[in-house]
Amino acid sequence: MSGRLLERVWKRQRQSRDWLVAQALFAMLAVLRRFPARKGLAFADRLARWIGPKTSRHRIAIENLTLAYPEKSAAEIEDIARRNWGQMGRIAAEYVFLDEIFDFDPAREPGTGMVEVEGIDLFLRLRDNPKPIIFFTAHLGSFELLPICAATFGLNLTALFRQPNNRYIARKVLSARRTRGGHLVPSKAGAAWALAGTLEAGGNVGMLVDQKFKRGEPTTFFGRPCRTNPLVPKLARKFDCDIHPARCVRLPGGRYRLSLEPRLELKRSANGEIDVAASCQQLNDVVERWVQENPDQWMWFHRRWQV
Repeated sequence: MSGRLLERVWKRQRQSRDWLVAQALFAMLAVLRRFPARKGLAFADRLARWIGPKTSRHRIAIENLTLAYPEKSAAEIEDIARRNWGQMGRIAAEYVFLDEIFDFDPAREPGTGMVEVEGIDLFLRLRDNPKPIIFFTAHLGSFELLPICAATFGLNLTALFRQPNNRYIARKVLSARRTRGGHLVPSKAGAAWALAGTLEAGGNVGMLVDQKFKRGEPTTFFGRPCRTNPLVPKLARKFDCDIHPARCVRLPGGRYRLSLEPRLELKRSANGEIDVAASCQQLNDVVERWVQENPDQWMWFHRRWQV
């Protein structure tokens, strides 16, 4: 059998496998739609805690947690990893319940409803500021709620995102997020130009900054070498943007807290320009602080430290 024929056979097998995985996920989500939000999310949490540790990704999560927390015992690492799988189950299920989950109402008594927001005054100030803004976050908690929250305050944004490797799931995810989270730009060739165009027109951009980037700036995360995408500081330098960290963490009782933090003052070189390498490290430091506060809510099963 020729190499070209083998490649075609392998490609078809992969497509068949991806289709089956996608159909299984869609079927599970269809079942979840029959539940109230809190019960559906709790069920997804329990199911993911059962399935996740049986996959090869669990080993990666254990390895990464051990690197980040060498002082923790094997039992503590295993506990964080299993709770992390529960968080991943909730992320998948939250697509079903986005409209029901995001019930934020500024007129409501604090502590009621499923969502609370820190930084309301800052959201309102940014809404009335004509300067373009770059919001950055991490694969932490329910990060999908952040664009919805921004839109609630009149801050529509263009979000850069990495599509799932499974094209059938990617298509479904993109469809769901288009209707709820504003305009989306898949992370591929040409994405930087699309974001630059948005900022040049005075629009706002949202980005995840915590994934491996082979051509990125040398930085550290939890004290270990890694490479970080320099796009945020490069865009900030070119378009004189303010940079704001934002995150959404899960709280006990099935609730959420969305937090918008004050402007991050990026490091500058002797000539006054934004120092891209130093700024990339600042982004990592913010994400590390978030992860330290909620270690079970960050995605541990991707290889962040590969350089």
